[in-house]
Amino acid sequence: MSGVRTFSANVRVGNWSEDISLDEDVLKDFLARKERGELIVQKTSFLKRNILKETNLSVTADELVHFGDTVMLVNSGTERESLTGIDPFRHPSSLSINADTTNVGTNSSIVAPCGMSASTSMTPCVRNSFIIESVDGTPAGEPLIYCQSFALRTTQGFAGELYLKSDHKTFEKCALKSRLQEVSLTDQPSFLSCWQAVYHDPQLRLEYEGCPVPANSKVLISHCKTNQCLAALENYTLLTLYGKEYEVTAHTYLDSHKAERDLNHWLLVTRNPGKDAPTMIDRPEPPVETTRTPAEGAMPQTVEEKPQTVEEKPQTVEEKPQTMEG
Repeated sequence: MSGVRTFSANVRVGNWSEDISLDEDVLKDFLARKERGELIVQKTSFLKRNILKETNLSVTADELVHFGDTVMLVNSGTERESLTGIDPFRHPSSLSINADTTNVGTNSSIVAPCGMSASTSMTPCVRNSFIIESVDGTPAGEPLIYCQSFALRTTQGFAGELYLKSDHKTFEKCALKSRLQEVSLTDQPSFLSCWQAVYHDPQLRLEYEGCPVPANSKVLISHCKTNQCLAALENYTLLTLYGKEYEVTAHTYLDSHKAERDLNHWLLVTRNPGKDAPTMIDRPEPPVETTRTPAEGAMPQTVEEKPQTVEEKPQTVEEKPQTMEG
């Protein structure tokens, strides 16, 4: 067969000199790419080392979400088991950047467009930290209220300060697995990157409109243009560089009572001020006192139980003599 090397270059058969020169050129090209850091292994290592770097979330003193806060968007997972058994169990997951080696630009930061996913990792890092940014001129530090438009922006530095956006699905632009409305990152803020926090209970939604949004509580993240809520799908998983993760789309899932399902429930998680846990959702609950102990110096009160005695009175039956009258 012509063009097929049947022996190694050390065997002086055929164009052995040309084969040795080609092998040397391949080795030189490999060493040059290694020095420039262009190997796939080097790019993947550089990406994971920077995007998985831990970050500090914001601490809220009044338990509210403010503009300028750095938070995590966490989906609480499956709240109850499915009666039909069709829907699989979904672990708690955080909204994360699904970047690969093609999304790293020349300035050593993530470039748009970039996909999104829901990771089961709950550790705050560059990948899952977002900043609440105002789009209507509200100054930083003011509390976010329900049904107020805002933007979700990635952190500075390696994350590239990109904005979370979505748009109506088309035949060419939709989610990879579910074919629903796509959610991605862009470098230009617009009306496509505007979102709203909506109260999760539809029966009390009107009463809570205009109230401050509490941190670490269930909310709906609704897209302003399409009116679709952010969702983490357990039926569609993605194989990423970071493992197996859930697909994230903008689609509202309703139950039989016309209420949003737990796929659309999100928590705006802040940092725990203590040292026992990194976030507020990981903070251990205080121990519950089951028994009350007496105070120091107080004598325990004892209750003397007196035996109950029942006096039994003898019952006597008086017998009358019977007389015979003749």
